[in-house]
Amino acid sequence: MNDAELTHIALINELSQHLGQGRGIRADELAQALHITPRRLRLAISRAREEGFSICGHPRTGYYMPETAAELERACAFLHARAMHSLRLLARMRRVALPVLMGQLLLAQG
Repeated sequence: MNDAELTHIALINELSQHLGQGRGIRADELAQALHITPRRLRLAISRAREEGFSICGHPRTGYYMPETAAELERACAFLHARAMHSLRLLARMRRVALPVLMGQLLLAQG
């Protein structure tokens, strides 16, 4: 197993101890527990999410595995709002309306 795979396994194992929003762990504490940098932690979380792991997180609660459907929904809503904020910034930088940018992004994927 390579370093990334070991980190991935360690991340999932550690987060299994943090079930539910009330048991969240701050990013700096999680990185320290895994003996990795905060940047490497963000990459590991992104990778795990891409593989389908439902890792929730919010600046107020830290990272955790959802205990209920409502917790998962709140985490998804937070990620959606953050993504939309980034897309609005991108639209402003390119000086196009958000719907136009979204259409461009869809065309670029096809």
